[in-house]
Amino acid sequence: MEVEIGSKLEGTVTGITRFGAFVELPGGATGLVHISEIADKFVQDIHQFLKVGDMVTVKVIQLRDGKISLSIKKAKEPDGTFRGPRGHSENFEDKLSRFLKESEERLASRKRSGERRRRNR
Repeated sequence: MEVEIGSKLEGTVTGITRFGAFVELPGGATGLVHISEIADKFVQDIHQFLKVGDMVTVKVIQLRDGKISLSIKKAKEPDGTFRGPRGHSENFEDKLSRFLKESEERLASRKRSGERRRRNR
């Protein structure tokens, strides 16, 4: 089976380190799930979430120089949905709308502070 970015695959945990877990994919390829891609919450000890021999669903997030980067937490999210603040799911349009609103508020705030500085000169 060809490994492609964005594909979701079943794999077996073959090794655990302090920075992540190695997962063997169909076809014999091995990829790394970085500790930050294991769960939606802070992971201090990977052993609390995974052990060698576990079957996991992973999503391929990067292919670079023959190395495969995987994510367990992104494999759990429905396609086209992002995790927003406090773990709420939101679609792309909601995320874009929120970003634009926050950006306009920051720009307005900077503009007001610039006007205050000019008046105080």
